Amino acid sequence: MVNRDEDPGQAASRLTGRPVTGTRAASGSPAEVTLEGGTVVMVKRGHAPGAVPAEVAGLRWLGEAGAVRVPAVLGHDERWMVVERVRTGHPDGNAALRFGHALAALHAAGAPAFGAPPPGGPEEAYIGLAPLRNTPGSDWPAWYAEHRVLPYLRGAVDAGTVRSGEAALVERVCERLPELAGPPEPPARLHGDLWNGNVLWGADGEVRLIDPAAHGGHRETDLAMLRLFGCPHLERVLAGYQEAAPLADGWRGRVGLHQLFPLLVHVVLFGRGYAEQALAAARGALAG
Repeated sequence: MVNRDEDPGQAASRLTGRPVTGTRAASGSPAEVTLEGGTVVMVKRGHAPGAVPAEVAGLRWLGEAGAVRVPAVLGHDERWMVVERVRTGHPDGNAALRFGHALAALHAAGAPAFGAPPPGGPEEAYIGLAPLRNTPGSDWPAWYAEHRVLPYLRGAVDAGTVRSGEAALVERVCERLPELAGPPEPPARLHGDLWNGNVLWGADGEVRLIDPAAHGGHRETDLAMLRLFGCPHLERVLAGYQEAAPLADGWRGRVGLHQLFPLLVHVVLFGRGYAEQALAAARGALAG
């Protein structure tokens, strides 16, 4: 029987079968645990049922592409996960170029459908602390509106953080998605929550990705999210991506369209402060 009150060190020992010699925990963050022999691992407790299985399935699916590196999962159950620690260094332009190449290869590994969860992953997953439903669809504009934009818009309206008149602007974007979306693309294998905090610049010069909300989607969504909160050497990342897999014409004009989803997630999670940014993205999408 699992001890529901166990701490990260106890969880790490149970899941890896190795004694623990030290634990360094930070409030709200994964704990850094040292196993016997000196191996340091990161131990994370799921914030809700299904969160850990979804993240583990996502990491494994991304890793199976053999493109962008992810931390190895060393043990997990429904409540806890143990992964290798990534020794981080400083962002580097050459590493950024390689990351762009690798990200293109990850996306090219594909997915069975838009919204497809990773193999073995639950349909009811998470993006950060927000619920994320992975419901498959074959038409990206319709799927993106129904399963990525409108659910969070409704949540924001219900909470009073987006006014009904403002919501109409986002709804117009959804109505016009077939003409705004650009050329059709096959489902890409997305990280799904690709903001700068989930990009680790390894001390060995290679990038690792953590905390995925992995699913099948449009590759421009990952790239738009990477731009949303800033990323070191972003233009080098994009240059590498374009070398490996050129984006469709007009992609820069669609950045706001793809940022609308993560911005609305932030409105739901963090309130009115992100609403103006989401509305600006909607206006930008309509302007092309």
